[in-house]
Amino acid sequence: MKVWIDQDLCTGDGLCEEIAPEVFFARDDGLFYVKESAGNFGAEKLFDGIANPAGAEGMARIPDNGIESVIESAEECPGECIFIEVE
Repeated sequence: MKVWIDQDLCTGDGLCEEIAPEVFFARDDGLFYVKESAGNFGAEKLFDGIANPAGAEGMARIPDNGIESVIESAEECPGECIFIEVE
């Protein structure tokens, strides 16, 4: 499974990071992003030198132990900006 956030819809509430900090994080712009980090998968995901970019380009794999928390994050998100895709 993969997940991404549409930052145009993100309200910056941070519930996603509160529920699944291994997958979601905030940037200085007050919006939230998904991370595909070396700690989760053994390699950092980069696009044009930017780690964990915005929108669908920032789509990341969900760690096996994080699937339930990512689904809960999507259900609780007030901006309805978290999108989960099945591979």
